[in-house]
Parts: sequence; structure tokens; C-alpha cells
Amino acid sequence: MKYPNFLPKNGTIGFVAPSFGCATEPYYSAFMHALDKFHKLGYQTKLGPNCLVEKGIGISNDPKECGAELNEAYCDGESDVLISCGGGELMCEVLPYMDFERMKKAAPKWYMGFSDNTNFTFLSATYLDVAAIYGPCAAAFGMEPWHESVKDAFDVLTGEIHRVSGYELWEREGTKDEEHPLEPYNVTEPVVIHSFIPESRSGASKLHELLTPQTIQLEGRLVGGCMDCLVNLLGTEFDHVKEFNERYKDEKIIWFLESCDLGIMGIRRAIWQMKHAGWFEHVGGFLIGRPLCFGEEAFGIDQYRAVTDLLAEYNVPVIMDLDIGHLAPMMPVVAGATAIVDVEGNNIQIEYTWK
Repeated sequence: MKYPNFLPKNGTIGFVAPSFGCATEPYYSAFMHALDKFHKLGYQTKLGPNCLVEKGIGISNDPKECGAELNEAYCDGESDVLISCGGGELMCEVLPYMDFERMKKAAPKWYMGFSDNTNFTFLSATYLDVAAIYGPCAAAFGMEPWHESVKDAFDVLTGEIHRVSGYELWEREGTKDEEHPLEPYNVTEPVVIHSFIPESRSGASKLHELLTPQTIQLEGRLVGGCMDCLVNLLGTEFDHVKEFNERYKDEKIIWFLESCDLGIMGIRRAIWQMKHAGWFEHVGGFLIGRPLCFGEEAFGIDQYRAVTDLLAEYNVPVIMDLDIGHLAPMMPVVAGATAIVDVEGNNIQIEYTWK
């Protein structure tokens, strides 16, 4: 795995929009404020041609134009790191226009984004063999003040920190809107982590939830993203998970997963599909973020059984309702990195080891 150089002091942050851009409110004002904040911190910025465009279907522009923007931004020597403007719906349509062979020959560069950006953060790790950051998009850096998670993401990008922890509260309902574009996360709900571990009986294929705090440690290589996007990639020419698993077969793979539009049954179908495609070979544990369908049930099962029923046979810990993904805040998770993950009660810590 290749680790790009971190953002240097007074370096240049590049912005691209292979998914949504920041053309409309509240994202435009938040993005402009983020640029101003970065400039005041001493950094330079470079905007791709689609950052303020709204011409595409579910993305900023025509897929070919979005692909060209990312190709140039990734391979040029002008920006030190890249941050995606936003998440959208159809970044998958950009992939045929991305020059992965050219990217392989270029100096590796940090790319940060989440949600629809799974289409690149996941391929960066599994295809390019370059670590990428599953973290906030550009407009989040315009909030006042920065939430601790936003600062953590920036500090990972600059190399200031190599350890992140979960947060105390999460946001059920945001207050950011067109009239209040700089609103910070409206964190009101206490974080409650649900940890499931294999039954102690030999050969058991069941998971039980820990009801009293107990230390769980996972060590391995992180990979994952938004399940909505992952299952869309599965089985296509962009699916290089088999090769990734083969490269790192001597290590445990820690899958981090979260979901956006998927309901309870959609989550269960996604887990089933990835499982039967062989994606979870060599798995050492699962880190699962709060889904947008948090608290819902369908056909008598909840968000926990949607996952644990199907993952029990791997006999590894499944840690759920983490600060990963669409229900803010989110820990910056480095796809492709090696890490030591410690969980105890409602506390989680991820230490990146950069191997």
C-alpha cells in the first residue's frame, strides 16, 4: 500500500467535483467560507473546472468532463492533496472516463470524500493500491466552528495526527440550510456503540451483544465505504477486491461499512451480495456506521439483525452504530491503511500504523 505525502504547511489543496459540486446553497456559501478559512490558515487552493457547476445528472457535469477533471487534478503537480466538493448520486458513471493507468504512474495523492466518493476512495485502495480518506467533503470545512471531527479529518490530511476517536454526541436532525449555510453539526444524541462478538462455544456461528464494557481489539487493513456504492461496483470491471484480498491475504481485513439510501432489507441484501461475492475473505472484523434508516425495522428485524445474522459465520467482532458516514459526525477512516482498533463500551479509537 502506498501512502501519499501529507499536506505540507502552506501547501495547495485541490478541489474536484466528480460527484456533486458546490453550485447551490447552502453548499456554495459553505464552500466559499471554507476556502477563506484555508487561506487564512496559510494554504493555497486550486479549484477544478466543475467545482461550481450544476449541469450533470446526480453529479456536477457530464461524466466525461468529471473524469477529465479528476484525471488532471490527481496527476498534476500543482495540488498536494484533493478534497471532493460533495457526494451525489452517479459518480459511478464517471469511472469509465478515469485514467487509472495514468494515475498508477503518477505520484500518489491523498483524496478525501465520502458517500458517492466511495467510487474513488474504494478503488484507490483496492485498484491503485493507494490509501485514501473516507471523510468529510469540502463544504463541511465551512462550518463555524469546526466540529472536532472536521478538525480530525484535516489533521489526518496534514499528518498531524495518526489516531482518531469516536465522539460523544451525534446529529439526528441538521440545522444547516440555505439561510444558515455555516451552521455546525447539531449534535444532540448520545453515542451508543453496539458490540457483537462470537459465542464462546467452539464452532458456534452466532454473535451476541456485549451488555457490559469489555475491551475488543482489532488489527488489520481497513477497506470499505458506502454500501450503496459498493454493491453497485461489485462484479463490474472496477471490482478488484479479489486481487486486493490476495495481495493482503497474510493480514486481517477490517471492513468499514455504512449506508445512505438503503433500508433494512437493502442493507441485508447488500451484506448478502458482498458475502457471496467472496469480498469478506480474510476478514478480521467489521466496523459499521449508523445508517440513515437508523431505528427503523422491517419484517421483524432491525438494523442490527440485518447485519449480524449474515456475518455470524465469520466468528469475528461486529461493531455497530459508529461515527462513520452519513449521520454526523464522522471519524476520518483511511481506506487501505493498517490500523489498530480498540473498542470499550461507547468508546472507539483507531490508530493508523501506515504499513
